[in-house]
Amino acid sequence: MNPLRRTILKTGTVAWAVLAVSGWLRPLQAWAAEWNKPAFESQGLAEALRALGAGGAAETKEVEIRAQEIAENGASVPVEIVSRLPGTDSIAILVDKNPTALAAIFQLSPDLDARISTRIKMGETSNVNALVRAQGKYHIARKEIKITLGGCGG
Repeated sequence: MNPLRRTILKTGTVAWAVLAVSGWLRPLQAWAAEWNKPAFESQGLAEALRALGAGGAAETKEVEIRAQEIAENGASVPVEIVSRLPGTDSIAILVDKNPTALAAIFQLSPDLDARISTRIKMGETSNVNALVRAQGKYHIARKEIKITLGGCGG
């Protein structure tokens, strides 16, 4: 065994523990701070937008939703959102006809390329909405995706 490797591993573990105990490292609190329970439990699009503080979101062409127009299986629908708005720091995906409208929220650094790619569940043919916060203002784009086989209990 390499004694130097063992020493480095022990030192690293001790350093992380000291940071956590001293309050410099708080991963569980950081995760909990981002959870917006009312938004994720909202039943409709308007209610979800209110819970996110985006009731007056302006429609824009600067946000693009890239997805197939027809998805074969609603249980796994690939979606990519691209924002060309400067200072984009948040992208949320909302589905009009899902039991709960808010599918996902992504927090981004405003200095990075604002592009996310994920898979969502859709119960039926519906509009997919991309809600983008850029420089403190909300913008929204929509695209209808047709579903041939339901994913949210269908």
